[in-house]
Amino acid sequence: DGNPNGDPDAGNLPRIDTEDGKGLVTDVCLKRKVRNYVMMAKQDQSPYSIYVKEKAVLNNLQKEAYEDLKIKENKRENKDAKNWMCKKYYDVRTFGAVMTTGEHNCGQVRGAVQLTFSRSIDQIVALEHSITRMAVTNERDADKERTMGRKHTIPYGLYLCKGFISANFAKDTGFSKNDLKLFFEALEKMFDHDRSAARGEMSTQKLIIFEHNSALGEAPAHELFEKIKVKKRSSEIPPRQFSDYIVCFNGLELATDKKIITYSVQNNGNGAFKIQETEQAIWKA
Repeated sequence: DGNPNGDPDAGNLPRIDTEDGKGLVTDVCLKRKVRNYVMMAKQDQSPYSIYVKEKAVLNNLQKEAYEDLKIKENKRENKDAKNWMCKKYYDVRTFGAVMTTGEHNCGQVRGAVQLTFSRSIDQIVALEHSITRMAVTNERDADKERTMGRKHTIPYGLYLCKGFISANFAKDTGFSKNDLKLFFEALEKMFDHDRSAARGEMSTQKLIIFEHNSALGEAPAHELFEKIKVKKRSSEIPPRQFSDYIVCFNGLELATDKKIITYSVQNNGNGAFKIQETEQAIWKA
């Protein structure tokens, strides 16, 4: 009964794929929530400061790098300034940033973490509700008893998001295991600190992590994703909660009580790979 991601081009209706009717949540919507969680958890202090935040003047933040490093103004990319920004700002080394504007060029960073649009498992039903307000906005409407408004919700939607973490890009930006641990923590808890009337019951239900033993990966990402299947328990009853779905990996239903599940991926040669659930994750070590 909320709106997971309103579309400003459609009167704030829930985002939707107009061809198949499935709901969408953009990658930048989720990144915003990760940034907000990190700001709260780390008090916006270096090395966990946030570059893209409300009312931030980005050119002024880039200027700080030049002043701290005592670099003269330069419209060309400065690698030292770029590294300074990566060290200070969590979201720069995590998601990347374009910092080429103004007189203090800090370059362009491709982040270690990339997310796709989230897509609902089934079609969503976008509902529109009339709401009333006893107060009025303008003096000319003072004699009106009440004013009317509109509110958009969906009864329920289960969305699937896919993410990618590049060890090679992490090396370039300085994205560490501690950063990765904080990222997974944010994905798990961020909705608990993002409540609003439109997002009262959004939550992370499962975080499935594949860990590789090499920087280039032990298996193609799309082949790992294809092993995860989500389907409704009943085709007759519209889903209204997470337990109305079954989440399977390799054909076996995953335990409902485990929110974070980690798999180790090992290449056995000849294009074959082995996947094994692990208790002690590499990023926790």
